[in-house]
Parts: sequence; structure tokens; C-alpha cells
Amino acid sequence: MTDIEMARLPGGSVTLHDARRETHRTMNLEPFAIGVYAVTQEQFAEVLGIMGEHPRRPASDLSWLRAIRFCNAVSEWEGLDRAYSFDGEDVTWDLDSDGYRLPTEAEWEYACRAGSNAPHYGPLTEIAWTAADGTTSPQNVGGKLPNLNGLFDTLGNVWEWCWDVLDPAQYDGYRVFRGGGYADDAWSVRASVRRGGAPRMHHDDVGMRLARTVTPLSTRC
Repeated sequence: MTDIEMARLPGGSVTLHDARRETHRTMNLEPFAIGVYAVTQEQFAEVLGIMGEHPRRPASDLSWLRAIRFCNAVSEWEGLDRAYSFDGEDVTWDLDSDGYRLPTEAEWEYACRAGSNAPHYGPLTEIAWTAADGTTSPQNVGGKLPNLNGLFDTLGNVWEWCWDVLDPAQYDGYRVFRGGGYADDAWSVRASVRRGGAPRMHHDDVGMRLARTVTPLSTRC
């Protein structure tokens, strides 16, 4: 399988802002690893046999449930423990697993910001594919500048699924996606913006980025 490049990040803290509910919460994080790039069509094809026309573009138009199943499939491919188990469509995360998983919302924002408190970690024209570029589809990963964690396209190109529930009181079962997409303007392509969808929902501007829990056995992160 095409290598999945991972960046290992130290523990830290990040403050999440929910504009809809007008709330702030600070989350403390343990060290973790996260993909340098979004999962590509090539990687998706190799693992699940779902072919894409553009190998270096992000895998998109995939639901949260498919993203979860991809995480388990990659873990099996590499001989790691599955992070997720299923009871129908109810998903349980094994916190002790060394396998691939979706980042938590806090991990995603911490990784995206790379120490910045600004809405963007650099000028959008240099770091993100957005509506300003006039593109009509996702672009090859790594085509813009990375953030200080060495991660590409955390803003723009495609939104990225996270593990977390969006708002249980208002959206039953919806899961969070972050980062903005190729057709979004600067207001949506910000480190703090939260959106989400039902676990079976899929759109051509929503993809995924892998994460792993760092343990003494996670030597390949």
C-alpha cells in the first residue's frame, strides 16, 4: 500500500469555540499522530477497491461510516488493532487500540492551528484551495504550503471528518467535519469552523485524514 505519512505531535491544549451555541471549552491532549495529507483516492482504492480517477486527489464523497471502515481496513492491512467495533451502525472506539482512526475534533484543530491563534495559519491563497481559486473539484494533495506541523491542506480542498458528535441536542447523530472545501469562501475556511452531517451523508467536498493514538508500541507513527 502507498505509505501513509504521519506527523507525531506532542501533547498540548486547544480551545474550541462553538459559534452556534456561543460556548468555549479548553481541551488537554495527549501526544498523537496525524496524517501529513488527507487520504488520497489512490490509498482508498488500494485498501477498499473503490477506484478513483485522480490518484493524488483527496478521497471524497465518502460518508463518516465509510471513513470509519477505512480506518479499520488500514489497521488490518498493517497488522494493527482495529480502533472501532460495530453493533449495526453504532460505533464504539477502543481507546487502547494502536490502529488508525479519525482525529477527535480537538486533535484536528490543534493539528491545524500549529500554534496559531488566527483563523488561518497563513495567507489563504498560499495554504488552501478555496472558492477564490475558481476550482470545480478537489485538487492534488500537497499543492499549497503546509502549516508549521508539516501538514498540508488542513484548510481548504476538502472538509475532513472527525470522530465527534456535532450537537446531540440539535442534530441527532450528526458527526463533525472540519476545515472547509474547495468551493468555500474565507468565512468557512477557518480553523474554528464546525460543520457536520449524518453518518451516512456524503458530499464531493468531504474527505478524511487519519490519526493514531501514540503508545509505546506505536513505533511506526
